[in-house]
Amino acid sequence: MNSKLEKIEKNTATLEIEVSEEQFEKGVQKAYKKNAGRFNIPGFRKGKAPRVIIERHYGEGIFYEDAINEVCPEAYQQAVEQHGLQPVDRPEIDIVQIEKHKPFIFKAVVTVKPEVTLGDYKGIRVEKKEYPVTDEDVDKELESMRDSNARMVTVEDRPAKKDDMVIIDYKGFVGEEQFDGGTAENQVLVLGSGQFIEGFEDQLIGAKAGDSIEVNVTFPEDYQAEHLAGKDALFQVDVKEVKEKELPDLDDEFAKDVSEFDTLDELKADIRTKLEERAAHRAKHETEDEVIKKVTELSEIDIPEVMIEKQIDAMVRDFEIQLMYQGIKLDDYLTYIKQSMEDFRAGLEDGATERVRTQLTLEKISKVEGITETEEELNKEIEELAKRYKQEDMEKFKKSLGEDELNYMKESIIIRKTIDFLVENALAQ
Repeated sequence: MNSKLEKIEKNTATLEIEVSEEQFEKGVQKAYKKNAGRFNIPGFRKGKAPRVIIERHYGEGIFYEDAINEVCPEAYQQAVEQHGLQPVDRPEIDIVQIEKHKPFIFKAVVTVKPEVTLGDYKGIRVEKKEYPVTDEDVDKELESMRDSNARMVTVEDRPAKKDDMVIIDYKGFVGEEQFDGGTAENQVLVLGSGQFIEGFEDQLIGAKAGDSIEVNVTFPEDYQAEHLAGKDALFQVDVKEVKEKELPDLDDEFAKDVSEFDTLDELKADIRTKLEERAAHRAKHETEDEVIKKVTELSEIDIPEVMIEKQIDAMVRDFEIQLMYQGIKLDDYLTYIKQSMEDFRAGLEDGATERVRTQLTLEKISKVEGITETEEELNKEIEELAKRYKQEDMEKFKKSLGEDELNYMKESIIIRKTIDFLVENALAQ
């Protein structure tokens, strides 16, 4: 196999690749053996006709298409490696020469990774983010735990107020007609939750158990039930019960009930530790994001459209998986938000472009700085993955990993180390 790189222009490389006559003949022979059974030639049992007879009946090029599919991928891959190209899309193949007793020649036009011109990435400076945890933060978390463990108790000696829970029956009318979906019994509603249409809950404040109230509201113009959008409605509401939230006492017994700790002080110490870990994680990621953003903004890259489209594809797949976990189909979601797939993808374009730009910038910096993974780091990554999948035999698990998976792990390690390098440099004073 011989090849030459004709040109690289606007992230597009053109290769001319020559496959020897002998190699192409092997491909034709493989194509014959694969397809011989398809041909019925008079005087021969099906699949037993010699190749020369089949070619005489159907033309000498009858097996060329399959032969091309046989030899092109390997020849193309060798040419790509020979010229150190990094394709980001499938090539467009154009046949230059295909004749008996001559080399097979084809051209491959392929989009490659763009050249990245880095700015002064070592010259950026950022302030380290810090989020100290205060006593008020701990108290707020405790109050949230109290609220989560509160119980609702019936009240009979006062009217309903904000944050109370009411049990109601109601019927809804537009004009004198009762409308579909506007009726319920034993409906649980927390006043001030915003669960119902605007104005509904406010008009129940001050009501007592046993009261019957008329509630007047206007449906929003963009209300999802189009037959009600923008219309005035009246609800006849019967208040059956009013309940208030009763918070547990904040003491050692509370700590025992909601945690593995015996005292409130131990619970508070644990809350502080977790809040500090969360704050440190937030500070770390915000610092990294600021550094990455500044470094990326300094880079000059002409990003091929195909890379952006592939990133959008990945983002759509990820979002679709998230929806699946919630039992929602992407098509149904798009119908609900009244958006076409084309518009949905267009909304992802800026984010996809930024992701590709960031990835290319970090890859370039890692090469310039000679940042790579060590065998120890890769083994640690594999060990963590094995634990996640509950695989006890590390060596067996390592052998089961494909080349693509190992390369992804290596790239992930290199990118993390590159980010650490950039942050350390940016924080240095």
